[in-house]
Order: sequence, then C-alpha cells, then structure tokens
Amino acid sequence: MPTDSDAAPAPHHHVDLEPARRLVGLRPARRAADADSLSPYWSFDRTSWSQLAETMPLPLTAPDIERLRGLGERIDEGEVSSIYLPLSRLLNLYVSARELKHDITREFLAPLHADGRDPVPNRTPFVIGVAGSVAVGKSTTARVLREMLARWPDTPHVELITTDGFLLPNAELERRGIANRKGFPESYDRRSLLRFLAAVKSGAPEARAPVYSHHTYDIVPGAEVTVRAPEVLIVEGLNVLQPARPRPDGRMGVSVSDYFDFSVYVDAKPHDIRNWYIERFLSLQHSAFSQPDSYFHRFSELDTADARALAGEIWDSINAPNLAQNVAPSRGRADLILSKSPDHTVRRIQLRKL
Repeated sequence: MPTDSDAAPAPHHHVDLEPARRLVGLRPARRAADADSLSPYWSFDRTSWSQLAETMPLPLTAPDIERLRGLGERIDEGEVSSIYLPLSRLLNLYVSARELKHDITREFLAPLHADGRDPVPNRTPFVIGVAGSVAVGKSTTARVLREMLARWPDTPHVELITTDGFLLPNAELERRGIANRKGFPESYDRRSLLRFLAAVKSGAPEARAPVYSHHTYDIVPGAEVTVRAPEVLIVEGLNVLQPARPRPDGRMGVSVSDYFDFSVYVDAKPHDIRNWYIERFLSLQHSAFSQPDSYFHRFSELDTADARALAGEIWDSINAPNLAQNVAPSRGRADLILSKSPDHTVRRIQLRKL
C-alpha cells in the first residue's frame, strides 16, 4: 500500500456480496409488529436462515464435526450446514470488508507522514467474541466457527483462545475469599486479558496467553499459548461481552468487547441450560472425574441420584446467579444471537441491524 500522497491508488478489492444480498432478501421470523420495529436485531427462523446455505458446499465431514462436538452437545452435519455455514460466510465477508476499510484508512492518512513512516500498522486480526452461559455450547460454537472460517481461502489462519486461561489461580482466589465465585467477573485477571487483546489489535507479531486445565481445575504454571498474527482470532468466554467498568475518577474504562470486530452470544432458556449442565456433569463423572489426578475425582463414586443432586446444587448456587447477574445481561451487546431449543439445535438467529 502506498505511503506518500502522489502514489497510485490501491487496487479495489473484489468482495462477492451475493450471500449478503440474499440475507437482506430473507423474510425475518415474524413477531408482533411493534416488537419487530423496536428491536435492534433482524430475526430469522431456522428455515429462513438455512436458505443461505443452499449453494454453499459444506467443508466439514462427519468425523470433523464429531471431533469438534462438546460433551453433551448434539450437533451434526445438518446443524453445521444450516446454521454455521452461512454464519461463517457472513463473517468471511466482514473480514474482507474490514480489510478494505483498513486500506482506505491507511491511504487517507498517508499524506500526514511524508517521511515515509506508515501511520497505520499492518492489518491486524479480525477478532470475534463468543459469549454465553456455562454448558450452553459456546465452546463448540467457537470451535466450529474456527474450522469453518479456516476453510475459506482468504482466512486460512484462524486462532481460538478461551478466557479460562485468564482466570486467577486457585491459590489467589482462595486468598481473596472468592473461590466459590469462579467464573464471575472478579475471578479473572482482566488486566492481563486486556493487555493480550491490545497486543493482538496493535499488530504485534505474537501475543501470549496463560493455559487453564479443566482436569486440574487450575492455571497450568508456566504454560502459555502463543497467537501469531492470524487473519481471525476467536475469543470465547463467559463474560467477554461485559460492559466497561467505571474508573475511580468517574470515567469509563476499557471493556474486552472494545477489541471485538464481531460478537456472538449463544442463548437458551435457563432451565434447559441447567438440564444440560447436569447431564454433562453425569457424563464427566464416568470419564474425566474417574481419573485419580482429576480435581473432581472425589465425585466419581457418587451414585446417580447424589451426583444429579450435587450438579443441581452447584448450578443453582454458582452458575445460575452468574448467568442471571453477569452473563445474560450482556446478551444485548452481541452482534448476533443464536437461540437454542431444548435439543441443542439453533431455532432462531438474530443479527444486529446496520
């Protein structure tokens, strides 16, 4: 891209907008007229949304989908084709559009830097946030989107991190007296997460994040995952859409979502999520929990009734309050909402109006 004012203009990017035009032509799922007109979202039922996939080949095989599926998730080729294939194409178009905007900005600012210094850094990753409750399936959504986006030719390098790595270590949670609030906003090293995202969006060649083990239920000492300037970075976590906190001087701070180019919220009715959480707990009891070095090994010997009761108690005392107080209120900050039915299939898609 030229950096002086008399250089030739950059060639125009060609972006195929036909899928987007088809999206605009879809008939939204109908509700009350007043609600439709006041909502900041276009709402599509499953049948309407799936029309977008009619001419798109599915790049994932059944074994691919099986590998990506989370414990307790019911996702198959039909779900991926109907829901995630159109979404991945929309995101692919957004990435291309953002790149064009980046080039236009660089060209516009070039005359201010006659010394040849580039006022705009190299293209930075398109960052996608994926939020939602524990057990709602957001991890599977993030993994499927990563695989789908990486299949499009202009976004081959897609990385995924989870904010679990930015949880405070168990010892620090104990020291602060919040060990029973793991997953709540105050249990994260928010400053480290913001530094990580700032590095990514500033064009750093690499950024490092801590690693969390669900087996030991703690941060792995000294372990890191390195993200090296991908085209797309997906950030998955409970509280990634939380608004900024006010500072002591009254000004608003920076929020994690300030670094997002697009965000997805995976939604379902609380009682459905509670059922999914309990069923997942029972499945883990006979798999991961049965390993002697598992943090939850002490639960592996419970009978089914006691295990179900314990899982329900954990949900009601920790996960349900976190969902109600922190996670669900951030739903309206998302660019797209995937609403699930009791069988885990997506029944409605809401896309923020432009």
